[in-house]
Amino acid sequence: MKMFARALSEWRNRRKPAFDGATRVRLLKVVATLMCGGTETQFMSLGRSLDPRRFDLEFACLRRQGGFAHELDQRRIPLREYPIATFRSVKALAHQTRFARHVAQRRIDIVHAYSFYGNVFAIPPARMAGAPVVIASIRDLAPYLTPAQKHVQRLVCRYADCVLVNAEAVRDWLISERYNPSKIVVIRNGVDVSPCSRERALARLLGEFGLSQAPPVVGVVSRLTRLKGLEAFLEAAAIVATRFPAARFLVVGETSPDDRAYRTELTDLAKKLGVCDRVVFAGLRTDARELIAGLTVSVMPSLNEGLSNVLLESMAAGVPVVATRVGGTPEAIEDGVNGLLVPPADANALANAICYVLAQPQLAERLGHAARQSATARFSTEQMVRATEHLYESLLERRPTS
Repeated sequence: MKMFARALSEWRNRRKPAFDGATRVRLLKVVATLMCGGTETQFMSLGRSLDPRRFDLEFACLRRQGGFAHELDQRRIPLREYPIATFRSVKALAHQTRFARHVAQRRIDIVHAYSFYGNVFAIPPARMAGAPVVIASIRDLAPYLTPAQKHVQRLVCRYADCVLVNAEAVRDWLISERYNPSKIVVIRNGVDVSPCSRERALARLLGEFGLSQAPPVVGVVSRLTRLKGLEAFLEAAAIVATRFPAARFLVVGETSPDDRAYRTELTDLAKKLGVCDRVVFAGLRTDARELIAGLTVSVMPSLNEGLSNVLLESMAAGVPVVATRVGGTPEAIEDGVNGLLVPPADANALANAICYVLAQPQLAERLGHAARQSATARFSTEQMVRATEHLYESLLERRPTS
């Protein structure tokens, strides 16, 4: 503790008087894991695209778990692990002290934490260590958090300079939860909007299905969790199959390591519904973007979302989308213009919308074209990166000097 206090005092005394735009900004991102989910995909996409002449990037995680950890190793981006199982322990406090010491010794300019575990772990010690800028990120409506967890996160976020969200729906929810509106900044997700060959993607799908002719392929790309509405998708698939017998259904994604049994539940449901021979569970894929481009209809049946990367990737690929009206989805999809919206957990409505698109190829083409135009205009990675870099630098410029 004496060494930490000495390093902290020295660092504070040597703080730069103001951000001048010439010195590289030391940026530390704090995440729970490095699994391949929506939040992780976004912070990795941002990390790849930040200007290395302006930002010196490093990561911290609570569990060194997930494929993105290997990428950080390959790119030689520092990654420190602070393994904790619960915040209510002496071990957690010890790791937070380690983290604060690191922030002070490295003279970190910006600590940017993501989601509940990242926020609660990193914000208090980063603030105590005197980090000039501390940012929280909340990227969905958090139905999986208990009331106590929501309360803790709200208290912790009071010490952040900014709460970054990815949709107006998340901002509105936080305001209803008594967050300070003046601290909330919306920067929507960004995806690769470069053209993707639908012909090549379709050929890959045909290879996956082992088919000689191209059937309608209706797909979901998602982490397999209980909030993604996959039961409704399988029930809708059974309905669609009675109207379009040639249709096939694709589920791309995997469960978390803690919930392997859920995939078995889904495959059992497909058997019960009589569509197990029509549904392919493709698991986790590194070529998901290419597979999306080959779909006839991309479905997002989620029960809760901030702003889905897969939704935006489907739009960018020019694939017609059927999605549930949840979270930030209506901020990207205008019903009947660049996609179709249905109520969540309504298999009949989902099936009817899918069939509506399958029955009208001209409508499908129009929806896909309008979706691509929307994605290119509003949801590119470049736009997201520029907005985030501007936020980082504006917060540094406004920081108090010593």
